[in-house]
Amino acid sequence: MSLLDVTGLGVRSGQGRELVSDVSFTLEAGARLGLIGESGSGKSLTALAIMGLLPTGMTASGSVVLDAPGLPRTQITGATERDLNGLRGRAVTVVFQEPLTALDPLMRVGRQLAEPLGRRHGLRGAALRRAVVAALEEVRLTEPDRIARAYPHEISGGQRQRVAIAMALACEPALLIADEPTTALDVTVQAEVLALLDGLVSARGMALLFISHDLAVISRITDHVLVLRDGRAVEAGAVRDIVNAPRHPYTRSLVDSARELDSPLDRITL
Repeated sequence: MSLLDVTGLGVRSGQGRELVSDVSFTLEAGARLGLIGESGSGKSLTALAIMGLLPTGMTASGSVVLDAPGLPRTQITGATERDLNGLRGRAVTVVFQEPLTALDPLMRVGRQLAEPLGRRHGLRGAALRRAVVAALEEVRLTEPDRIARAYPHEISGGQRQRVAIAMALACEPALLIADEPTTALDVTVQAEVLALLDGLVSARGMALLFISHDLAVISRITDHVLVLRDGRAVEAGAVRDIVNAPRHPYTRSLVDSARELDSPLDRITL
């Protein structure tokens, strides 16, 4: 049984407009899949539907089944908020594009990280403080004690994203969804965060659903890719096959653009 099985997923706006249509894919435990497409292609809405976090007024149809080890197999579409709260964090979690909006601006970083760590591991007091520092060290943050005492606006964008990653991993999820996690960062920090995610996903044996508009970024961190356009899947396959022999005209345009702008694709050219 797959960890995640998405079949015929659709998302409609409150006015009935079709935003995502008939998207299907599976994700095995430990596998890595990239969702790629231009802005408005339905990538983030697909991720939000998987999490059961669609904005008010939007509705999902089709089937999204999550079957994480140690947790009940759950049909996400139509599930109650109570059922979903039992899955978020432990079965699936997400890192968003802009950590400044994902983090609570009025709460110190250490306290925000302590909440999921305390719930998951039953820690309190000094043991919980040590766990917070260890979690910040795991995402390669120097001066973890200072970072823990800081508010989000007092640290850099790259540091905030590392904190967001630490929070996402606190409950040891089976599936990590990374929704454009490096787009808001400069190129140097982007490379560091990608390397960090790559190492953490491998070390923990998590499945990864990585969302990006950048094929070069997708090629660095995933094995397979699903190409979305106007809310529909137009092509899917191994990254190597997509890069070397794209079949759909839209996919070919993505590959051509990536080759013009970024050389990393060259490493997987036959």
